Amino acid sequence: MAKRSDGFITEKRILQVCVRLFLEQGYHKTTTSQILEDAQVSCSSFQNLFRNKEGVLMELVKFMFENQFSIARNVASKELPPVYVYAAETALQITLTELNENLRDIYLEAYTYPDTLAYIQQATAKELQGIFELYQPEFDEQDFLELEYGTAGLMRGYMANPCTARFTLERKLGKFVTAALRVFDVPKDEVVNVLAFIEGLDMRSLAQSVMEELFRRLAMHYEFSLEGLLPRER
Repeated sequence: MAKRSDGFITEKRILQVCVRLFLEQGYHKTTTSQILEDAQVSCSSFQNLFRNKEGVLMELVKFMFENQFSIARNVASKELPPVYVYAAETALQITLTELNENLRDIYLEAYTYPDTLAYIQQATAKELQGIFELYQPEFDEQDFLELEYGTAGLMRGYMANPCTARFTLERKLGKFVTAALRVFDVPKDEVVNVLAFIEGLDMRSLAQSVMEELFRRLAMHYEFSLEGLLPRER
């Protein structure tokens, strides 16, 4: 019991340090040696718990994605069809990457590293079946997983290209949502209604609120404070 308790304390300390460093300087600029020094843990302890820096990312990705859809459901009214939840959740993900370049770095790595990408695709496919089976009733979870291979790539592509004066956030979200809903055979008139719903939301403020809630839950789970570290709306 003592060993398990010590291991959990060490795990929490590593995660605390990694979240701070990833937000302060980005995922790629954070080195394993820096994590070890700041967390005051040995290389062997770190490897036993996470194997490598990507293992820490996997832990954070699992936590984030397990909470994102539940938070997005609070954005879309319960009276609206499930497709609105999908549009809200994906639009929020894209908007989150516009809050801060270090957040963009974290999300892009999550959609690039094979293990985290596979997790995202598997977790999303389960959600997709419940959302889009109305439009594609003959599809099973494997079919939706195969579609998610494409929409995950679409998501990463839009995340990777920052907004500009011409390529505004509103334009980016409209292009992504339209392309994604076409993949799932959502009727054109319903796509128009979903786009109008997204356009009517203050996505920047919502994304800031969602990020604060996600990290509040993360901080509660791992018992630490992120005061002063959360990206602010630009």
